Amino acid sequence: MSSPTRQRAERAAAPANPPAAPSEGRWRSLPSPLRHLLLAALGLAAVTGLLFVTGDLVALRVAAIGYTMLAVAGLQLLVGGSGQVSLGHGAFMMIGAYTMALLVLYQPMLPLAVNMLIIVAVAVVAGIAVGAATARLHGPYLAGATLILAVGLPGLTHRYHDLLGGSNGLNIRTAGAPPLLQGLVSDSEWKALAVWTVVVIGLAVLAIVSTGRLGRRMRAIRDDETAASMAGIPVGKTKVVAFVIASAAGGLAGGLQAYVLGTATPSTFTLALSLTLLAALVLGGIGSLWGALWASVAIVYLEVWISDLAGALSLSRDAENNLPVVFFGVLLILVLRFWPLGIHGALQRLASRVRPDQPR
Repeated sequence: MSSPTRQRAERAAAPANPPAAPSEGRWRSLPSPLRHLLLAALGLAAVTGLLFVTGDLVALRVAAIGYTMLAVAGLQLLVGGSGQVSLGHGAFMMIGAYTMALLVLYQPMLPLAVNMLIIVAVAVVAGIAVGAATARLHGPYLAGATLILAVGLPGLTHRYHDLLGGSNGLNIRTAGAPPLLQGLVSDSEWKALAVWTVVVIGLAVLAIVSTGRLGRRMRAIRDDETAASMAGIPVGKTKVVAFVIASAAGGLAGGLQAYVLGTATPSTFTLALSLTLLAALVLGGIGSLWGALWASVAIVYLEVWISDLAGALSLSRDAENNLPVVFFGVLLILVLRFWPLGIHGALQRLASRVRPDQPR
């Protein structure tokens, strides 16, 4: 028997990859959008169950994790998906927050769903303007252009003091739980449920985009822009679309934050917020929505724990305000040193060691 014939016979006789379990096969046979929507429904059900066994304080923190995760996930699509580094993501959160505040103040009868759609539209317009202006920029030039946006946008609150409230910002009063649910859920729990309903829908959309044709185009541009252009991918258009989707996610996150906190102030959306979101993206792990979840939990609870620690040590107000930034920076350095792929990458590696039959 000749060598090629022997090789073909050996390949035919070799056992194929173990067949997938019937349930796994049925799951993978579902269309990708349907799978993501089902996962979103399961996530919302899990959050609902958690809220029913916790109090108002935990509900507010769960809500904060939700809108922070949506902002980080949008930035992840932009940075990890298309390779565009943005230092102005907090500016789009500010656009969403102030849009929500203005809608509640001047159009209080509009339902929350309509407000969210208007916020998305405003953020998309802003994303188109910024994305089109920066589509030809790369690396530090793109980062510098978005940095200007993050630094300059809060100054508009002083320029239009009567409309935007200046340094004090805008305070709003949002509706609590509907009358039918009074007594079943508190206002804080209702807000957390509303936030996570929007968040899981937004995450499902981001997952569908990331795994679809547009996501493949983004990754091709990220890996080699010249090769992507030669392959017929419209580089400029794809980069603008990525920027617009990330801007919509950031705007939604900012609108949800204003809805939960009842305020929109320029001091909340400084350059430090944009840098924190970018650092959280690296901390959680670029390339996975799970990384956005771990990063959001770290951002929310690290600040809470450090504030409690500062109170226990009787530190000054300045030390209490700066201590979370220091600890977050130390944590980021440790993660980059020992787990370069972020928290999610470390968990994946741990899971592969626990299950040695799985490929690492």
